[in-house]
Amino acid sequence: MKTCRLLAATIVAVGFVVVSAHAASAKPAGEAQEQCIRKLEGGGAIDDCQKAPSLITPAKNELIWGALSFLVVFGALAKFAYPAIKTSMETRANRIRETLDDADRAKNEAQSILDEYQRQLADARSESNRIIEEARQTADQLRRDLVARAEQEAQDLRQRTQEDIGAAQQRAMADLQTQVRDLTIELTEKVVGRSLDRDTNRALIDGYIAELERS
Repeated sequence: MKTCRLLAATIVAVGFVVVSAHAASAKPAGEAQEQCIRKLEGGGAIDDCQKAPSLITPAKNELIWGALSFLVVFGALAKFAYPAIKTSMETRANRIRETLDDADRAKNEAQSILDEYQRQLADARSESNRIIEEARQTADQLRRDLVARAEQEAQDLRQRTQEDIGAAQQRAMADLQTQVRDLTIELTEKVVGRSLDRDTNRALIDGYIAELERS
């Protein structure tokens, strides 16, 4: 805003100087034209008009006023407009530089956030893989434990079954042996017609049955 005001003031000053110079130079030019016309009307030659001030070549005072106008304009621009324009350009350059710096900082922050996100994602993937591997190993160990336990229980069951079968066979043989022995003694007593020594007979019969089992 300040720069615009300075430029406007400079333009007004330049216009004022130019108008003044034109007004100052207009009078000599007009006088030269009138003198040339009077000489021609009085019977003078055209060469006499050539001696009059030139209509094309500026007069000396016009050159002076033009030079002064240029110096005034140049001085006004150098003193007022140029510093203001320079300050405005520097301010704008600083603003652009700050904007670029902010953009670089934002870019660096975004890159840092992206790197951190990628690192966390990699850590999460590693942790996920570790958890999956641990779960797989745990499942494998559990499966092996279950298989081993089932095999042990089956072996224990077979052993108990064999033991139960052996015990049942022994009990059955003992019961059968007792029944055979008692039946033999009873039949013998009926055949002989008198009572026998039961203990002796039992021992004999048990020995005979044991011998049969061995054979």
